[in-house]
Amino acid sequence: MAKRQLVVLLLVVVALFEGSRAVSVCDISEDGLAACKPSVTKPDPVEPPSVDCCKAVSGANFTCLCSYKNSYLLPYLGIDPDLAMALPSKCNLSTAVPSC
Repeated sequence: MAKRQLVVLLLVVVALFEGSRAVSVCDISEDGLAACKPSVTKPDPVEPPSVDCCKAVSGANFTCLCSYKNSYLLPYLGIDPDLAMALPSKCNLSTAVPSC
């Protein structure tokens, strides 16, 4: 479940900062955030996630990302929460994720 929360935050940040100046959120660069968006957007999510997306997710500060676990913004921003929460497993991450 903590992995899902991480992905939710990641995608919220992607949507919020898309098109803005360079930023880093929870140790994920703007490029990393943008790399994940195609894999969490319906109706045709890109599978598997890109190498750049998985790289961004693997380097993320999971504790920071947990703060976005129940964000209501995801659907509003066109991000499917279920797709977002599936990214860590789709990337085969071995990083320990805290329980949020």
